[in-house]
Amino acid sequence: MSNVVTLVSASAALEDALLRRAAGALPGLQETSWLDEGTAADIFFDAPVTTGAAVRAALRGEPIDVFVQPAAGRRKRLLAADMDSTIIGQECIDELADFVGLRTHVAAITERAMRGEIAFEPALRERVALLENLPVDVIGKIIAERINLTAGARTLVQTMRAHGAYTVLVSGGFTLFTGKIAAMAGFDAHVGNILAVAAGKLTGRVEEPVLGQAAKRDALLHFCEGLGLAPGDTLAVGDGANDLDMLAEAGLGVAFRAKPAVAAAAHARVDHADLTALLYAQGYRRDEFRL
Repeated sequence: MSNVVTLVSASAALEDALLRRAAGALPGLQETSWLDEGTAADIFFDAPVTTGAAVRAALRGEPIDVFVQPAAGRRKRLLAADMDSTIIGQECIDELADFVGLRTHVAAITERAMRGEIAFEPALRERVALLENLPVDVIGKIIAERINLTAGARTLVQTMRAHGAYTVLVSGGFTLFTGKIAAMAGFDAHVGNILAVAAGKLTGRVEEPVLGQAAKRDALLHFCEGLGLAPGDTLAVGDGANDLDMLAEAGLGVAFRAKPAVAAAAHARVDHADLTALLYAQGYRRDEFRL
């Protein structure tokens, strides 16, 4: 069987009847295998890869994520993950803006940038300028009191590392956050933008060059080169327009609860389940997870 559809349920309600319904939408011969009974399963099939649209239609709106890909090479050796609204549930710059009374204004700019309605780099500079004179120690308070890892984030990172993959947090956010959040989730490395600081306060500037859409792709390729990997050996995940180039370059680029344009462009998308869906997509069984 040359290709595989992976189904991942958000509600532990994946039943044999749903598997049969999904298999019925696939061409050629099929063979089914449980990865986690009731939650995730593979359907292998011997026919050209489809887009998954027919499988989603057959599932009739059930909260089940669908991955379609070649069966060979799906267990990846490099994870490149976005931070804000992907590995964590928050947008760090919006949390910073809350401390200067500008959360609503900054969040609106963030949303437009993540949707791809405005360019990421100038939008980032504009938002950072509004943070001038904010004490830098606010960041520790935000991380301690407001930042939460997305469900499944640490399990995703730890499981891939335990099976020999290298893991990198690749963020358009700031290294003052990425360092601590990478440690929380267990990443091997992190990259991000650098906020300029003077006398214990933010200056309102971000150091150049800004790590934006093209730079995220370049970061993925940089780690591929350093590790001797091909882009096909990689899994990338993100939610915003600045992740698009990175997702396109990866062997499997996944849009996680993403903006519509990102979900439409990515190789696959997670709309319902948590980040452990990315492990099932690679063929990991539940008993292989590292919690």
